[in-house]
Amino acid sequence: MLFSSSSSSSPSPSSYSSSSSSKTCTVFRRTNSNNLLLSKARSTISICALLVFITLLLFTLSTFEPTTKSHPLITTASRRFLSQKSPPTTNTDPKLLNKPNATTNPNHSFLRSSPWFGKMWKQKQTNPNLASRRHQFALQKMGTLYRRGTRAMADLVVGHVQEDVTEDDLRLFLRLLHRSGLTSKADVALIFASSSSRFGSVIAEEDHSFFKLINHYKELNRTSRKPSSGFDVAPFLKLEKKQIEEPLWGKKSTNSEAELTQLSYGSVVGFEAGELDPENSLSGFLDHVVPMSLRRWACYPMLLGRVRRNFKHIMLVDVQNSVVLGDPLCRIRHHSPESVLLFTMPPGKHGKKNSESTPSHGPVNSVIITGGARGVRRLSNTVLTEIVRATIQHKRKNSVTESGILSQIVANAFVAKNINLITSTESIPDPSSLGAATGLSGHTIIQRGNSNAFDLNSIIMKQICLSEIDTCVYRDC
Repeated sequence: MLFSSSSSSSPSPSSYSSSSSSKTCTVFRRTNSNNLLLSKARSTISICALLVFITLLLFTLSTFEPTTKSHPLITTASRRFLSQKSPPTTNTDPKLLNKPNATTNPNHSFLRSSPWFGKMWKQKQTNPNLASRRHQFALQKMGTLYRRGTRAMADLVVGHVQEDVTEDDLRLFLRLLHRSGLTSKADVALIFASSSSRFGSVIAEEDHSFFKLINHYKELNRTSRKPSSGFDVAPFLKLEKKQIEEPLWGKKSTNSEAELTQLSYGSVVGFEAGELDPENSLSGFLDHVVPMSLRRWACYPMLLGRVRRNFKHIMLVDVQNSVVLGDPLCRIRHHSPESVLLFTMPPGKHGKKNSESTPSHGPVNSVIITGGARGVRRLSNTVLTEIVRATIQHKRKNSVTESGILSQIVANAFVAKNINLITSTESIPDPSSLGAATGLSGHTIIQRGNSNAFDLNSIIMKQICLSEIDTCVYRDC
């Protein structure tokens, strides 16, 4: 009995083998499941990495600008052009005035025979000044950069171009502005009432004539005295020894333009009213189309607000009704940044008395306004507010004029409490008060109108064309 009980209680070898095999199967299954999860994780990570790589590759290819390889015949011909000497026709930069032009080269007949280049050739011949220029934004993808100056300027001239301004009006204004010497220390910003495309060739032509004039006077070494024509090249040749700051307008250049040209001149930019006042803010307050004389006050806040840290003095000027012969900003440079200088209208020139002006102050002349950057910016905001208030209060909305608004601001000290308004009793002269051509030299600005525009143009051109150098520069002499 003892032997039988002991033998029945002891485990058999077959039970040991079955338990060990079951444990081995369990471990093997766990290992296989772990390996399967690990392989799936690796494949998932690989797929994600591949997708990221493909995305980066496609993004790089989409933003990459390939360099087009030029045709060997055109490259050879262009090198031949550089070896020829011909008078400039399209370059307006003083560095490029002595460079050759391809229009006088005999090899251009071969290029015109090409069907691909023939179309381009015809486009260049239609308007060489505009075809050779690539459109460049003036400021923050707005406006047009017509000329980039050599350095940052402390003064800004803002001229508004009304709807009925002709190309001759703008040409005369720019020509005298360049000759006045003011552009040697100030940038010029033009605000157009409509599209500015028709004025591009005029601006380019006057820039080209201006640089030719400077080069002629430099060659004749006439910087020490002022010529009889009234043009003095000396302000454009003054360079400061300290580091020159880049101009505000356009893209930054890699090289210093002042070092290359040895000149000092400001930039010329242009904006359309629709860019600075896209909503046409005053259209809802007037019964008729908003004239540029009023809409310009809705354009100033955006323009002057974006350049408020770049300029110290600002001049607002009417392109159609004025010509600049000197530096009107010299009377305001020693005043505070909040100061604004206003001129009154000459007696008998303002017609009937405006209902918004007061007996204590004569009507303010809106042709030119000068002052510190802070004061002019505050004045523009105040004028815009007063225009809206006047259109709401007046039943006859057509009677609202900028001269009346300015006169009301001068009379109301509370409205202009943040502005140091300086009202000059001196009026801006017009051609009728000059008498002779010699009277032009004693004034910094002259007012012109529809009645005396022709007389003023003839007086100015007669004085300019007295100089032999100026006769060679300007084709209308």
